[in-house]
Amino acid sequence: MINASRQLSRRRFLGNFAFASAAIAAGPGSWIIRPDWANAAEGPIRLGIATDLTGSLGFAGNTDANVARMLVKEINDSGGLLGRPIELLIEDTASDESVAVGNVRKLIQRDKVDLVIGGISSSMRNAIKDVIISRGKTLYIYPEGYEGKECTPYLFCTGPVPAQNCDQFIPWLIKNGGKRFALPGSNYVWPQTINAYARKVIESSGGEVVFEEYYPLDQIDFSSTVSRIISNKVDVVFNAIVPPGVSPFFKQLYQAGFSKNGGRLGCVYYDENFLEMNQAQEIEGLASSLDYYKMLAAEDPVSARIQSAYDKQFPAKFRFSAGSAATGTYRGLKLWEAAVKEAGTIDRDAVAAALDHAKIAEGPGGPAEMAPGKRHCRMNMYIGVAKGGQYEIVARSAGLVDPKEC
Repeated sequence: MINASRQLSRRRFLGNFAFASAAIAAGPGSWIIRPDWANAAEGPIRLGIATDLTGSLGFAGNTDANVARMLVKEINDSGGLLGRPIELLIEDTASDESVAVGNVRKLIQRDKVDLVIGGISSSMRNAIKDVIISRGKTLYIYPEGYEGKECTPYLFCTGPVPAQNCDQFIPWLIKNGGKRFALPGSNYVWPQTINAYARKVIESSGGEVVFEEYYPLDQIDFSSTVSRIISNKVDVVFNAIVPPGVSPFFKQLYQAGFSKNGGRLGCVYYDENFLEMNQAQEIEGLASSLDYYKMLAAEDPVSARIQSAYDKQFPAKFRFSAGSAATGTYRGLKLWEAAVKEAGTIDRDAVAAALDHAKIAEGPGGPAEMAPGKRHCRMNMYIGVAKGGQYEIVARSAGLVDPKEC
């Protein structure tokens, strides 16, 4: 998904902490960020981050780790949690499930963390969840937007799911694009699942699916697909092709005159980090459906404060954005903090019971709350349209959107 030049060296990684606390290397891909104060009676609460610091999803994983550093510093600076500091332990899952399982075991068995937050791809979540929950008896928060249908006890999801991505977005696409849809996607679980949901919403909203196709993850020639889109007079391409294929697909679609002739591109995961993958004219008018856009900072003081704090501490290339799971990491950590305060303990069962109905009044994009009994999060959703290489928000939900999961 990214080239080697975008991966952090260990020196750059350590330099990016921007922390008053001590950062200690504890083996390849392992980092301990210790608070500069401690409760001698009980010791620190241990928070584990398992995310892709290297590998194809490193741009997202480094952002998520940065968010955790920022929030842990805020919590410790304000007196900690239950009067105890938080110690942050970070393991690299390296966009590789076999590497991830071993590194997550370190968090559970060696470090004995009280919570694990992380995982970006669904395959990563599925690879590490048993190590955390069943064998490790530890609470797990998965922060990325995904295909839904994860209803495992002690696993809480804080990113958007298909109902949140699609229920508002697809009627908007029909109104602002047309009724004839193509559903191209990469050949794995997320595109297939979200397209199945999207098809139902399209058809119930008066649209039709002209065709639905899936391609190998490494495919970069989409000439036959583009020809089919043009010849079938498709109005809206609801894209579920992921990198590396998405950039050449959009380029080839643009060159064929799709957008010039009134076609509309839609892609629910396409955040600010992805805008630079194509020339601005190639994705002009692309619409996306996410829980946060950076331009919200211009109108929402809370989002502005969060965005500013992140940019000040981490002024490098890893942007705070929704698609990278940065927003899900933020709300997941704050919801967990609220749950621990309510429970008055870090016992897994007590915290899970409180987390089931936890709420936060402030967060990126607005407040958020867990949907009781569903282990998924209600949140605001926004529709953004790419204009001149930036997003403009054109629609927003009337309130918190239910995940309709579990």
